[in-house]
Amino acid sequence: VKNFGEFEFWFAALKVIAITLFLVLGLLAIFGVLPDTDAPGLTNLTGDGGFLPKGMDGFIIGLLASVFAYGGLETVTIAAAESENPVQGVAKAVRTAMWRIAVFYIGSMAVIVTLVPWDDPKVAEVGPFYAMLDHLGIGSAAQIMNVVILIALLSAMNANIYGASRMARSLVARGQGPSVLGKISSGVPRNAVMFSSVFGFLCVLLSYWRPDDVFPWLLNMIGAVILVVWIFIAVSQLILRRRTEREAPQTLVVRMWFFPVGTIVALAAMVGIFLLMLRQPDTRDQLLATGALTVVLIGLGLLRQRRRGAEGADDGTGAGASAEIPAQRK
Repeated sequence: VKNFGEFEFWFAALKVIAITLFLVLGLLAIFGVLPDTDAPGLTNLTGDGGFLPKGMDGFIIGLLASVFAYGGLETVTIAAAESENPVQGVAKAVRTAMWRIAVFYIGSMAVIVTLVPWDDPKVAEVGPFYAMLDHLGIGSAAQIMNVVILIALLSAMNANIYGASRMARSLVARGQGPSVLGKISSGVPRNAVMFSSVFGFLCVLLSYWRPDDVFPWLLNMIGAVILVVWIFIAVSQLILRRRTEREAPQTLVVRMWFFPVGTIVALAAMVGIFLLMLRQPDTRDQLLATGALTVVLIGLGLLRQRRRGAEGADDGTGAGASAEIPAQRK
């Protein structure tokens, strides 16, 4: 976790510097302070069809893109749990993630839609960030964005490989994955890291081979899968929080705000996104496929639990005595 944290610290620092400069330049342009730029005011938000010129279809696609972009955010809590002070680390990770999303993501999107017309062809051709920098007359916008995108990709790769390898190790520890992925070397699940890396590079090659098909398919499918994962996390939090308050309240050190209302609202929002996805032909197929896969996996999990319970009853050990593969296997 130390190496992951070191790399992510520098990647995050560079991203924060880039986004901060981006926000400052954008705000100066909006208020007409930046030389040689026109201050559009609210024209781009109210003109040419208003804020949702394409109706709910564009809104749905934007929601899925946002979910895809922030999929894996829960990795920060996994890393915090392996720190020297897990309680303080998890609480700090959650708090900082919230304000970073509010300032950097929502703030940058607000600046872009205020400065750049939604029908500017450069938004679709080269991306919204490049379109805004070009709108401000920054000639080296392409080179700047290439560097920022490279840093963001390296950061995402670092976080995703870390999270995937730890999740694979966790599955092995519960007897739900191949034992080869649980092998630990110098405190690192090397086989799980290698497997995650190879799988990621295969996806990159497929995207390079069929750029018009693979990436949109991955975007929609992974967005739906992430929503399913978040729903399970929210349901688990509802159940475990109440159980902990009832059975061992002294262990409940980190408390989420607005419980249980906040969790219920989050669940309702995610179910609402699923309903919106059903309206969009481009996302409906992936949603149905994800739903079918989820049902199959739940069925297999329940069947496996029943078999383990029966085996435990037969040998007199009970359902909970099934052997677990140690997480720290040498």
